[in-house]
Amino acid sequence: MPNYAQEDEVLYHTGLSRRMLENARCVLLPGDPGRVESIAGVFVRPRFLTARREYTSWLAYCRNKPLLVCSTGMGGPSVTICVEELARLGVKNFIRVGTSGSIQQRVKLGDVVINNAAVRLDGASGHYAPYEFPAAADFELTGALVKSARRAAVPCHVGIAVSSDTFWPGQERYDSFTGYVLPSLRGSLAVWRQLGALNCEMETAALFVSVQALGLSAACICGIVAARADSEAVAGRDVYELALRRVYAVLREFFADTEAL
Repeated sequence: MPNYAQEDEVLYHTGLSRRMLENARCVLLPGDPGRVESIAGVFVRPRFLTARREYTSWLAYCRNKPLLVCSTGMGGPSVTICVEELARLGVKNFIRVGTSGSIQQRVKLGDVVINNAAVRLDGASGHYAPYEFPAAADFELTGALVKSARRAAVPCHVGIAVSSDTFWPGQERYDSFTGYVLPSLRGSLAVWRQLGALNCEMETAALFVSVQALGLSAACICGIVAARADSEAVAGRDVYELALRRVYAVLREFFADTEAL
């Protein structure tokens, strides 16, 4: 039987309770606490709930239904903690709203990627399912996001993310302090590119696997802020803001026409 929290039980890491969520069934999950307020502001009557550790939470409303926005911080372990606590509070649908770096030439700066699966280069997902188990998104949520991107006329790509626990060696970046990458990881980016993966990031595999293990639903949408087929540099503020505007346009369309709430 599911271990739901009591109505006023405040959970340890997120600082949230069921009463605070007002029966919200869907959550938007940026990594960065600094993006929570702007995402909540896409909807109506946004208000701050709490901030504890990496978990900053706001509640907003769409079609008169509550919608939670909660940051996860960076990496799989903090994602799974967030998923576990929000599941205990009654959340059913988890949608990552992230930023990412593309590894395909056709995926441009400012574009949107909707990930339908992820390569499991993380550790946290291995505590929920063996590595033979796929990190896959919910079909219905993902399909609704894709349709919403088309309605919003946003440049959108659908495919596989590479989810690494590390920003440098796991994503085969050489601009770190020493530039050292394990021999087993050298050349890995070319492999993922050849296999058709679209982007590198740090949370999606852990999200997809942990949510699936709990019998719930997850999806992911990311704005592209680095084009690693051309450069290791993260783009400037103008590109970052363009990517987020496009992601937010997709979310407006999505929640205008979905049952995820």
